[in-house]
This record gives sequence, structure tokens and C-alpha cells, in this order.
Amino acid sequence: MRKTGMLVLLVMVLAAAAWWWNGKSKPAEPQYRTVTVDRGDIAAEVSANGTLNPVTLVNVGTQVSGTVRRIDADFNQQVKAGQVLAELDPALFKAALAQSTANLANAQAQLDLAEANAVRMQTLFKQEYVSQQELDQALAARAQAAAQVRLARAQVTRDQTNLGFSIIRSPVDGTVINRQVDVGQTVAASFQTPTLFQIGKDLTQMQIDSTVSEADIGQIKVGQPVKFRVDAFPDTEYTGAVRQVRLNATTAQNVVTYNVVVNVANPDLALMPGMTANLRVLVETRPDVLRVPTTALRFRPQAGSVVEGAGKQRGSAVYRLVDGKPVRVAVKTGISDKAYTQIVSGTLKAGDTVIVADLAAKKENGGMSRGRLF
Repeated sequence: MRKTGMLVLLVMVLAAAAWWWNGKSKPAEPQYRTVTVDRGDIAAEVSANGTLNPVTLVNVGTQVSGTVRRIDADFNQQVKAGQVLAELDPALFKAALAQSTANLANAQAQLDLAEANAVRMQTLFKQEYVSQQELDQALAARAQAAAQVRLARAQVTRDQTNLGFSIIRSPVDGTVINRQVDVGQTVAASFQTPTLFQIGKDLTQMQIDSTVSEADIGQIKVGQPVKFRVDAFPDTEYTGAVRQVRLNATTAQNVVTYNVVVNVANPDLALMPGMTANLRVLVETRPDVLRVPTTALRFRPQAGSVVEGAGKQRGSAVYRLVDGKPVRVAVKTGISDKAYTQIVSGTLKAGDTVIVADLAAKKENGGMSRGRLF
């Protein structure tokens, strides 16, 4: 009796194992997600990042060295051309001007004396009281005195100019973007002109200096419309237009990029210099074209499940579902907006269905269903 029970139990275990093994090893029938081919508009875009800057940014410096005595302009202040921004201590410049003015007066007195002596020598020479050599010496002395006057006058002009340079004025109408100097600071202009202020001219017109990779730069043309957003106002989309594609390339870590300048209107002054812009350049638009989701072009069926269709085996292709089997359809593609791709030629037509994903009934480990994309 006991042997009979164990035999029955063994048969049941073997039957359950066989049922489980057959169920596990039996491949699940492929299931596919499909979409319908349609017609619509496609706008091809190039994405890039850039920085907002004033169209004209003027660096205001000083041509003379000295100590800052007064500052008359601050950050964000509106200034006019010729307005005083700062002043250096003028004491040394005034002293230099006083000295050169005195030198000019002395040189002028020497010239007057030399002129009188030359006139006297000319009279005496006519009366044969002096020699030709003495006359020549008098005339040469007068010429030298005249040259000294011109030199002294130039020195006065130089010192007057330097005194004027001690007052820093704005060269343009605009807004003070940056101030890099404080009262009491010493500025030295011996080797290069130090920058004291940065003035943005007319911030109602801005520009984006963006970088575009060499793979995309061939699509960028002057005048193309641009849409962009900034992190400060993520819900607002701004517009602009390509103004310039600069030929000078920049190479960093073997990556070549080009600077594309975009004009931007900023009437409410919401956009600020230095903001990062995430922009999209509209490079081409094609209305009412035959299109498929780009995922359909990336889809590849499992090995052994495909029925080869007509067309070349190389190049772009999509897969139609015929009698439960994927059938390859060769196509020629056009522009893409990443979501959709244009179909230029092939046997596809609007209303056809194409496969975008392979939905496995279950994973081998019994997990959730998933789509298979190439």
C-alpha cells in the first residue's frame, strides 16, 4: 500500500515537471506595437547652447596711470556718451602742465631774444660791421629757439591731454554692466589699458553667441528663425534669427565647433547678459509630407521572425505586419524632426501600418512585457 502511494506521488511530480518544462520552453508568440503612416508637416531643427550678450559691449579704460579719486557711475546705471564715470587724482597732471607751461614761456623768451639778435646782425652785416659767419650763427640761434618753442608747446598739449584723460567718460550711450574699480585704487596704464567699466550699448537688442558642431554647421544659414529658452524663465519661449555664421573654428578635445550669432529683441529687458540659452534653429520645413515615426526606422525584429520583402537589403527600412509576420519594406528618407522622419520614396503610403516595437509576452524570467527596439 505504501509503495503504491509513493509510485502515484512520483508520477504526479514527473507530470508536473513535464508540464512546467513544456510551458517554459515553448516560445511566446511575438506581439507587435504598430502605428499608422500618415501625412503631416516636418520641421528639421538643429539644437545648440549659447550665451546672451549685448550686441555692443564697450570696455572703458584709462590711458594714464593714477589713483581713483571719485566714481560717478555704478552697476546697472544708464549713462550718456560723454558722461563722467570716474576721475583720477589730477594733482600730478596739473603739476606737469604747470611745468610745461613755464618751459613754453621760457622758450618763447629765448626766441624773442634770438629774433632781435638776428635782426641786429642782419643790419650790421649790410653795413659790413660783422662777418658772414657771425650772421649765420645768429640766424641758426633764432631757428633753434623757434624749435624749442614748438617743442615746449607740444609738451603743453601733451600735459593738457593727460589732464583730460584723468577724467573717465563714457564713449557711448548705454548701461553699466560691470564696474571693476573702487575709490582709492591705483590703476597703471604703463603696459596695457586697464578696464574700469563695461558698458552695454542698447540692451533692448541682444545677441546669442552659440556653438554649433561641424556636423550641423552646414545646415545653418543667415536669416533662419530661432526659438530658445533660458533657465530664468523656463515657461517662456523667445524668438530670434541667425545673423552670422563665423568662419573661425574652435577645437576643444578634438571637437570642432563654430560660433553662430543670433539676433534677439529684448524690449522689456527681461533677458540679461550672461544668461544661458538653449536654442533650436529651424533649418528646413516641409509641409504635408509622407512620414513615419522615427522609432519605426530603428525597429529590428527578432532573428527568424522576419519575412523579407521587396527592395534592397541595405539602407533604411521599416517593417509592415503581414499575417503576423514582419515584412521588410525598403524606403528612402528625407528630413527628420527626431519624432517623425519623411519618406521620400518607396512602396509605403498613408494609412499603412508599420511596426515600432516587439512586445514580448513575458521575459524569460517571468518579468513584465517589454518592447524591443534596435
